[in-house]
Amino acid sequence: MLPILAILVVTFAVLFTDAAAPANPDCAGLKGVSPRCRSNEAVHQREYFYIGGRYVPYPILGGNLVSDQLYVEKLIPAKGVKQPYPLVFFHGGGSAGSIWLQTPDNRKGFASFFIDLGYAVYIVDQTSVGRATQEDLPGYPLRIGATVEIAERGFTAPEVTNPYPQSQLHTQWPGTGRIGDPIFDAFAAQFIPLTSNLTRQELSMRASGCELLTLIGRSYLISHSIGALHPILLSDACPALVAGNINLEPATIPFQSYTGNATNSVGRTPNRPWGLTNTRITYDPPANSPSDLQTVDNEPDTPGRRSCIYQAAPARQLPQIAKVKYVALTGEASPHITYDQCVINYLRQAGVKAEWIKLGEVGIRGNGHFGFLEENNLEIARVVERWIKRANKMQRRV
Repeated sequence: MLPILAILVVTFAVLFTDAAAPANPDCAGLKGVSPRCRSNEAVHQREYFYIGGRYVPYPILGGNLVSDQLYVEKLIPAKGVKQPYPLVFFHGGGSAGSIWLQTPDNRKGFASFFIDLGYAVYIVDQTSVGRATQEDLPGYPLRIGATVEIAERGFTAPEVTNPYPQSQLHTQWPGTGRIGDPIFDAFAAQFIPLTSNLTRQELSMRASGCELLTLIGRSYLISHSIGALHPILLSDACPALVAGNINLEPATIPFQSYTGNATNSVGRTPNRPWGLTNTRITYDPPANSPSDLQTVDNEPDTPGRRSCIYQAAPARQLPQIAKVKYVALTGEASPHITYDQCVINYLRQAGVKAEWIKLGEVGIRGNGHFGFLEENNLEIARVVERWIKRANKMQRRV
């Protein structure tokens, strides 16, 4: 294993006095880059690290490359850590860990919310993405993450094209959510490629992720969308190091990926042959290959409620993953409200006590897939924090 590269960069969010800032500066979106604008970030100390990785031969150049390393950013409250467990944030597809720092219209993001509460916050760039981009290009080939039209129709303004009935409840995206709106344009500028070698990424994330948790201790894992895949892998590989698995709109749909999220169609393509993952996870009785997992699908597939694939009875259990507390949060206007039941029911069928918080049912209305960036994002963060507090109390009783 390579030694950890650590570079200390101690930073404090810039705080300006009233005298130094104009009375009503226009600091939304990209205009926030101006030195006249106050920072909305929490005051913190910052370090970054590269965790894990190995040397791999690269014969074309007659040498070796470093591969499979995970980028980790450590943000510590300036007044010190006051919470018992760190939080580790996993971004979704087509973005990097920086998406947790602030919103596209330059409001406070999830990271600063939790830093203000005294949490140690760790933000990762998944292997092959962003600052964890790999030089091993044959091992990590890239593909397009998303077009701006997919984001517009499926995430930021689904109410315009009405691809599923619940889209008409969407009200929380700042601005119009459409191409040409400065807030949407700032959001779309974050899109980056993904690797198409999901097996290689899962194996490296499992190894480097468990190494990170070994170094920082038992932690809560907070993920968005397809980023929820990696906390599942870590819950399977090193469950004793995972205090809880918190998933904002998990995209670990069993055995499939959907088409139709951003259109009026329905349909799906095969994916995740191990149920929730592309690589092997622990089942009981053991499954030696994906073909050992017998499945059933007896549901109609409609825009308002997508069909699910489950295990045929009796279902194999997920004993490692079941050791970790699990919760999913879903916005009432997101495409995920049409299919997150597939993830929850699959986990429950496999013995996992999975919780599902439908945000609309707890009074948080109008959210799409990127609720943690929308106008009521801190209301969602408070739901997450309450769940963590409750989980902490339960762990103290054990």
